[in-house]
Amino acid sequence: MSTYPNLRMRRTRATAWSRAMLRETVLTPADLIWPLFVTEGSDVEDPVGSLPGVSRWSVDGIVARAREAVSLGIPCVALFPNTPSALRNDTGTEAHNPQNLMCRAISAIKDAVGDDLGVLTDVALDPYTSHGQDGLLDDNGYVANDATVDALVGQALVQAAAGADIVAPSDMMDGRIGVIREALEDQGHHNVQIMAYAAKYASAFYGPFRDAVGSSGLLKGDKKTYQMDPANGREALREVELDIEEGADSVMVKPGLPYLDIVRRVHEAFEVPVYAYQVSGEYAMIEAAVAAGAGEREALVLETLMSFKRAGASGVLTYHAPLAARLLNG
Repeated sequence: MSTYPNLRMRRTRATAWSRAMLRETVLTPADLIWPLFVTEGSDVEDPVGSLPGVSRWSVDGIVARAREAVSLGIPCVALFPNTPSALRNDTGTEAHNPQNLMCRAISAIKDAVGDDLGVLTDVALDPYTSHGQDGLLDDNGYVANDATVDALVGQALVQAAAGADIVAPSDMMDGRIGVIREALEDQGHHNVQIMAYAAKYASAFYGPFRDAVGSSGLLKGDKKTYQMDPANGREALREVELDIEEGADSVMVKPGLPYLDIVRRVHEAFEVPVYAYQVSGEYAMIEAAVAAGAGEREALVLETLMSFKRAGASGVLTYHAPLAARLLNG
């Protein structure tokens, strides 16, 4: 085995061209999915206080962001609606309205950019319920699994009919991937993909997101009976395996940075694309570090995103997508 001085590990790091040539992990704009928040109105940009630099956009603004994504080489946007409080109720019936905020945004994007951009949609009831839970409650306040799955199927179908390319169930109900896949097939939506939130943890990092979709002040209790315990890793592999068997085309680990070990384990265990969601709390921490003078935004963003790719992620959902894409495009 070669030793110093014949072997100098710094030799290949001495120049930028050499570092680029020998780089093991590559990050490009095509690895990014841009989450966007939709709100009612026209010509509306409504900043999210707990997410500096992130806004809710009316449908016309969402179309402009879609065009921006195409210009930057970002292949897909993820949509999350801020449903008006008057349209929320205990059973989340607005989720099934083919003219709801989400469906109108989907249709507007597809009309504007067609197949130049993928549209991923959130399938869960929390943006539509008055209690802030992802599903329907039984008489004891417990989220009822099977009744919720039935509701999720209807939600996924109206989104697919509006033009969604990927439906992404984020609810963590048992069995919902198989039932949604069957319903999509029955309705002729053969090419609509399912990205399953397969390992979604009951995390403390979701607060700013709940502000953005208007559910934080509504949430009664917590989501620990359906989202995963942060202490568990093997359970995540079981969840992923079940979702793949039921028909998921790709899977997601959420949050991202605190669960890089799970991203790596899923990547090594299964031959399926695995995505990481750099969630709102992670984004807010980077912005807080920048505001405190503890780091430079561009460097922090790219280094963090690279960590997801190095762990084995096929791509990353990140609110920093447009910034990252501009940096990567040079």
